[in-house]
Amino acid sequence: MKESRGARAFQVFNILFLCAVVFLTLYPFLNIIAQSFSSEGYINSGQVNLVPRGFNVDTYKVILGDASFWRNYANTVLYTVVATAISIVLTTTFAYAIAKRDLKGRKLFIGLAVFTMFFNGGLIPNYVLITSLGMRDTIWAIVLPNALSVFNLLIMKSFFENMPRELEEAAAIDGLTQYGVLFRIVLPLSKAIVATMVLFYAVASWNSWFSAFLYLDRPDLFPVTIYLRNMIAGVTTATSTGASATDASQIASNIQSVTIVLTVLPVLCIYPFVQKHFVSGVMLGSVKE
Repeated sequence: MKESRGARAFQVFNILFLCAVVFLTLYPFLNIIAQSFSSEGYINSGQVNLVPRGFNVDTYKVILGDASFWRNYANTVLYTVVATAISIVLTTTFAYAIAKRDLKGRKLFIGLAVFTMFFNGGLIPNYVLITSLGMRDTIWAIVLPNALSVFNLLIMKSFFENMPRELEEAAAIDGLTQYGVLFRIVLPLSKAIVATMVLFYAVASWNSWFSAFLYLDRPDLFPVTIYLRNMIAGVTTATSTGASATDASQIASNIQSVTIVLTVLPVLCIYPFVQKHFVSGVMLGSVKE
């Protein structure tokens, strides 16, 4: 069937429009990367756009050569892995339970979860609670307080509710317990939603800094976000990380762009491996039969 002139014009317009959207989306990231590799003079004069000017990696050398940076980076990896594992276990089990329409007290459990989306104790009560539980200056102050996201819980609940009940009934007839049905039937069929939740929780944990800023006092326990925050705020100076005085002005000119690149890079490397599950994982539980 031959396309009409209007259809071809629409396709051309659509392609041009989407290319413009892609460019506007990528431009800030490309500009940040270009600034991170540019020299002080070009940055301060505003001559850096998409291509580095006066190629310079002094700031990268200073930060990557600091032992504290790598120690804090390892802390971030540890916090992210532990927090994501705890969050996935809690979210999956809670969502699977409240997805059962015959569960006694189901509406109460859902109501309690949703209530926490709108109301909480506040910053000071949370701080007093964490301190009274003896979790300050420990990993648990980072990974436990935000272990369960109600938004993610409701997405998984909706997904489990839309799974065919016949599969679980057949598994129960074959002698599987509720735990057997969950681990041998439900979870193998839920790889897309689980991968999506892993992405949500891991990114949130990786980028988190306020909990560590609030509950951690020992520098050896800081995540890398606190290290980079201190570099930007000037708490950790260039000279204290081993940089010479001549490098201090260069570091000050592009420290923000370098820290953004170093923080975002691991997420960008991992995202392509879970991207194929991202859209399907969220949308699978969004339509009811």
